Amino acid sequence: MKQPLTAMALALAAALPAAAQPGVEVLHWWTAGGEAAALGLLKSNLEKQGIRWNDMPVAGGGGEAAMTAVRARVTSGNPPTAVQMLGFDILDWGRQGVVANLDDLAAREGWDKSVPAQVQKFSRHQGHWIAAPVNIHSTNWIWANRQVLERAGVAGEPASFDEFIAAAEKVRQAGFVAIAHGGQPWQEAIVFDSVALSTGGAGYYRRAFIEHDPQAIRSPTTRKVFQRMAQIRQLVDKDFSGRDWNVASGMVISGQAGFQIMGDWAKGEFLNAGKRPGQDFACYRFPGTQGMVSFSTDQFVMFRLEDAGKAAAQRKLASAIMEPGFQAAFNRVKGSAPARTDVPDTGFDDCGKKAIRDVAEAAGGNGMLGSIALGHATSASVKNAIYDVVTRHFNGQLDDARAVAELAAALAD
Repeated sequence: MKQPLTAMALALAAALPAAAQPGVEVLHWWTAGGEAAALGLLKSNLEKQGIRWNDMPVAGGGGEAAMTAVRARVTSGNPPTAVQMLGFDILDWGRQGVVANLDDLAAREGWDKSVPAQVQKFSRHQGHWIAAPVNIHSTNWIWANRQVLERAGVAGEPASFDEFIAAAEKVRQAGFVAIAHGGQPWQEAIVFDSVALSTGGAGYYRRAFIEHDPQAIRSPTTRKVFQRMAQIRQLVDKDFSGRDWNVASGMVISGQAGFQIMGDWAKGEFLNAGKRPGQDFACYRFPGTQGMVSFSTDQFVMFRLEDAGKAAAQRKLASAIMEPGFQAAFNRVKGSAPARTDVPDTGFDDCGKKAIRDVAEAAGGNGMLGSIALGHATSASVKNAIYDVVTRHFNGQLDDARAVAELAAALAD
């Protein structure tokens, strides 16, 4: 009888760790192929450490549906382990007192030194780490079809706004759409990010759109920003209204258009079409914003868990997110820069290498600023008010002076 009992005991011992295996519930909206594949790397890393992954995808690129889902979970007293969030949503949850404190892990792994202070603004509440940032997206990019530019006689990268407008005019005169654009409020705000930075520099952008200084908002610089937005409006095609951003990217990819002003996620459209950076397409900062980055950052907010085993698994999840190897692998797919400045650019393409260099330069020179368009400059309600003013001006419903006045009203505290 001893042998069967021993075999049974061994079987039970082997089964118990699996049954008691700690797990993490991760709520996110990354359901696209490349993003899901990148998250699969994180899942694999955790499973190697004996941590089960319970995937909770909620479709919707802006995360609104995900925020509805997490509110229901927290209200019921059963929060997920971690939730993907952006910008001021993170700070709002911090104020509600339901998030975990990651200070011990952050200190042990040197997050304070490796994550730019501008990103930490959204990773910490009252000085305490509550989230693990996974990337740094930026909006002030130009994407260009090199063959179209060559046929239009455009050589090199324009160094200033005026040079960019002149290059776009050449593209139009050559029979192409100068600037591919999707007429949606958030896309107009993407353009506004770049034009405001290019026109007034980092100091003006910070005073007007982050600090809401009335003098900066009502200054001649703001009027010039709207004048320049009107110049760009004259260089988009007549069918721009309502066009999705990736359709606009497709116009550049196919050779219908010369330029697109869009965030770094556009690179994925070019790569998926088999285009090569530096050969088929060019990527560079919006002229006049060199040395500056208008950014957003995806982060995983960790909620407070009472169960000690679940809390330990949560720490392993946060550590895996911040692990340099994962940050590199994920952001090579996502098109963004790693959230850590100590991740080498090995394996990144030319655009990715440039993004990493630009983030390091901007963070060190105080030129890294939260994107208006992506909700990292101001609260959601104010962001939407800016959207309204910018898009009405872009569509000819407001003149420059009226746009300045309405923007000042939208940003008034």
